Formats: sequence, structure tokens, C-alpha cells
Amino acid sequence: MLVLSRRRGEGVTIGPDIKVIVLGIKDGQVRLGIEAPHHIEVHRDEVYARILRENRSAAQTGVIPIDAFRRLCEREPGSRGDGTSRP
Repeated sequence: MLVLSRRRGEGVTIGPDIKVIVLGIKDGQVRLGIEAPHHIEVHRDEVYARILRENRSAAQTGVIPIDAFRRLCEREPGSRGDGTSRP
């Protein structure tokens, strides 16, 4: 791990496209500005951990209750189930 000291207004460049700038420091918190290309996802650690959990949960194969399956089968073709229909 690279450990650096930076002051307000100073930054760090990661590769050719990513820049992290210290915007402010107050009450033990650091405000960071991050400049990155749109195709690079930037998340806080706690948000990224939740995304991973949700993705794992969605990827698990589940069993749909038979009554829910029957309701899905009884819907009209093209129906969205919310009173509207697909174009």
C-alpha cells in the first residue's frame, strides 16, 4: 500500500485518467474529489460492499412459490402486471 500525505488542494494521479484531490479536512473527515472517465465506477467502500452483496443475492438460483408462478402464467401476453402493456 502506498501511503501519502496531502494537504488541501493537493492531489494524487492514478494512471493517466484518474485524479484524486483533497478538497477539505474538517472534524476528522477528509473531502475528496475524484476525476475519472465515465466507464470507471467509483464507490465508497460501504456502497461497493452492498452492491457485491446484492449481486450475489440476485445471482443465486431461487425457487419461486407455485402460486406466484401460476399468477405469472395467468397474465395476458404483453402485460407488465402494473396495468400497462408493452409497446
